Amino acid sequence: MRATAIAVFLSFSLPALALAAPSAPPPAFPPGTAADVIQGVKIADPYRALENTGDPAVQAWSDAQNARTRAWLDALPGRAGVAAELTRLITTASPAYYDLQGRGGAVFALYNDPTRQQPALVMMNGAADPASRMALVDPNVLDAAGHTAIDWYVASPDGAKVAVSLSLNGSEDGTLHVYDVASGREIETPIPRVQYPTAGGSLAWTADSRAFWYTRYPDDTTPETERHFNLAVYFHRLGGEARDDRLALGSQDGVPRTGEIYLDNRTGADAALASVELGDGGQFQQFVLTAQGPARPIGAYGDHVVAAAMAKDGTVFAVSHLNAPMGKILKLDAPYSGGFAAARTIVPESQEAAVTDGGEFSVPLTVAGDHLFVTRIAGGPSVVSVYDLNGGHGAALALPPVSAVNEIDALPGGDVLYDVASYLVPTYFARWSANSGASEKTALDRTSPISYADTEVVRVFAASKDGTKVPVNIIRKKGTALTGANPTLLTGYGGYGVNLTPSFAGANIRLWLDAGGVWAIANLRGGGEYGEAWHHQGMLTKKQNVFDDFDAAGETLIKLGYTSHDHLALLGGSNGGLLMGATLTQHPALARAVVSAVGIYDMLRVELDPNGAFNVTEFGTVKDADQFKALYAYSPYHHVVKRVNYPAVLMLTGANDGRVNPMNSRKFAAALQADTGSDHPILLRTSKSSGHGIGSSLSERIAQQTDILMFLFDQLGMTLPATGR
Repeated sequence: MRATAIAVFLSFSLPALALAAPSAPPPAFPPGTAADVIQGVKIADPYRALENTGDPAVQAWSDAQNARTRAWLDALPGRAGVAAELTRLITTASPAYYDLQGRGGAVFALYNDPTRQQPALVMMNGAADPASRMALVDPNVLDAAGHTAIDWYVASPDGAKVAVSLSLNGSEDGTLHVYDVASGREIETPIPRVQYPTAGGSLAWTADSRAFWYTRYPDDTTPETERHFNLAVYFHRLGGEARDDRLALGSQDGVPRTGEIYLDNRTGADAALASVELGDGGQFQQFVLTAQGPARPIGAYGDHVVAAAMAKDGTVFAVSHLNAPMGKILKLDAPYSGGFAAARTIVPESQEAAVTDGGEFSVPLTVAGDHLFVTRIAGGPSVVSVYDLNGGHGAALALPPVSAVNEIDALPGGDVLYDVASYLVPTYFARWSANSGASEKTALDRTSPISYADTEVVRVFAASKDGTKVPVNIIRKKGTALTGANPTLLTGYGGYGVNLTPSFAGANIRLWLDAGGVWAIANLRGGGEYGEAWHHQGMLTKKQNVFDDFDAAGETLIKLGYTSHDHLALLGGSNGGLLMGATLTQHPALARAVVSAVGIYDMLRVELDPNGAFNVTEFGTVKDADQFKALYAYSPYHHVVKRVNYPAVLMLTGANDGRVNPMNSRKFAAALQADTGSDHPILLRTSKSSGHGIGSSLSERIAQQTDILMFLFDQLGMTLPATGR
């Protein structure tokens, strides 16, 4: 399957940071002779043995790496002060509500109390008044250590029941629990294996709230190598047993081995909509599911439909990129004769902003009563238009400049709740009235002890290697002098069509700015910020464009006088971790320090892992000659060169990561440590209580942010002010 901001008042004194003394040599791991012949090319793999997580020698090496990293980071002066200030700023922010669902006259939400380890599921009255909040499922009560997390939940249409997926230690390996809202009791036998990092998980209730469709992976009778593939949909009636549930959608319907299934019946229709994605970043096909009878296909991969939503009467609305790379809106009435090929276009493609699937947290289409909300992306910021159900009117929601809408939740009666996020103002929720067409803020807005009154956002464009203009958003203090020596942190992602939209910068970024830093975010190709063509220009054999874009962004910051090679740091995670690996091996002199989290570094063996197989649609496969050539050309692990002066590197990974195998970090770290020609530290940090980052406890998140800041402060010679404003 497919960081934060503040005005810091330091009441304690933090000493200036100096470059840390060289630590003990990294634990050695003897290189082996393993090699593969792929497409006629012999490729050495000296650290193949580090793939074996169960090998005691690998475990001992990983523990020794952790001990070295811990000793190095803990020895930095001022660490306790930074940790304390991060903790204060994070835990004194207001609670945050998200993933709102209006059902049965109530509003359900995930509620993040910044002082608690994990978010909880709560319910409020229909006005979404926080004073009416009542806890329904609280992982902090279920597990005081904070290792149990809510993956997702779906409330029933009558608001009387909630289905919740819970998982442990950041594994995203979810078990389904069903609760009665009035009593808080669990009313069904838990159903395991409904969620996993490979294809995720999903659920949709029937209109009468007496049954639901849900995703489930193969059981333990399936060979272990196949248990995270072949996701299927089952139909469950309350009071029944999972073993008796009817198979509603699966391989017999053409769902591929790497299919990712998203179920939706938010409007309470008599059927559910199932969207099946062909691996990560791939195309979709759609089905309509009913309580009885087989699944009905209404869309094929060739329709290029990337998102769909169903109205209460069964009408399906969809975003299609067929001959419309910026996205057009289709309408398909029941009984769906001819499928999307026969659907009519009700909103043509816009040339100014794109409608994309946008990744796991995007809401391109929302049906609310008699209105259709369409969210477009204009190079990063959002544009939201409100149409009638035939595509008429098209009035735009009034949004602040350079902001994003990541959530639109339809309420009974046609009103909607939507969030507004921006870099410098805490996220808030507004309510749009179906009667007046006007919006007003709700009491669900967030507050923070952090102020950005002294900060501004500047947007520039970098010219990539092929001349493509790449947006770079710069967050800086007002009056920042372009001295060429500002410590600057550049981040990016560039994959899966995921949009890097504005979001409130957090405590770590406030500390970064107060230490004299500048923060920059690059909207790289591979994302969806300019539509499907922007995505396609950064995937498969064109993936190198992403790395060229990022290098251009860094060089542009230097050319404009923000920073220099010695004052530039890079940060990325997951696909952004691959970006870090490719950048530091292709351009080792670009930056002084690199932080790379849960990254993919061995591109020739990634597809051998369960989730790696789902990524073939985005990255390609070594089985294809042209794709192998592209993968081998940028695979970070295979381009570590002896005696090259690599920058300082901090790699972070989670032992329970089901999305990116931690062996990637182990192998890449071993190669860099053995071959680097510089004295800069190469550090590997493995968390045993986390995975890909989703579901990590508050204490683990603060510990990670502290380690990242201390590493960067040290390497860039930054000094924190002793007192605040």
